[in-house]
Amino acid sequence: MFASDYFLIMNPKLFLPFIALSLLPFAAFAQGAPAPSAPDAAKLTALLKDFLAGASHNDTAMHDRFWAEDLIYTTSSGKRIGKADIMRDVRGEAATSQPNDEQTVFTAEDIRVHQYGTTAIVAFRLVGTTTKGGKTEIANYLNTGTFLQRHGKWQAASWQATKMPAENEEKK
Repeated sequence: MFASDYFLIMNPKLFLPFIALSLLPFAAFAQGAPAPSAPDAAKLTALLKDFLAGASHNDTAMHDRFWAEDLIYTTSSGKRIGKADIMRDVRGEAATSQPNDEQTVFTAEDIRVHQYGTTAIVAFRLVGTTTKGGKTEIANYLNTGTFLQRHGKWQAASWQATKMPAENEEKK
């Protein structure tokens, strides 16, 4: 280490401008970086909306189409599951559903799509509107999915769901 380097480090008033100048390129890159283009944004958005419509009535075929075989899904309660777990639950719910059961309709808001070739990140606010006995409850979740394009079709290979606190729901 040179004596001048030691002097700069030991004298913070002189050293701080060097730190600030060295970080400027990183700050400019982070703030000025445009969002990646997403040529398949319309396809991915349509797939998401079709899936949510199907999920609203336990459409087994839609779940099978949407989720990749090697899916890693982290639920809002912190449990990690895969496609086989989801398919088992959907089939079980479809077999035991009754006409008077509660009905939840799922929709997506604030959809954001970033695409990187055959990989895409889709983030959105999931709105679950549940009706039972004349009462309506709304729950909001922030969901992020990683989609891979394989054999010409997009499928979710990774998923993260986070329940939004009730105070955030009331402000929407």
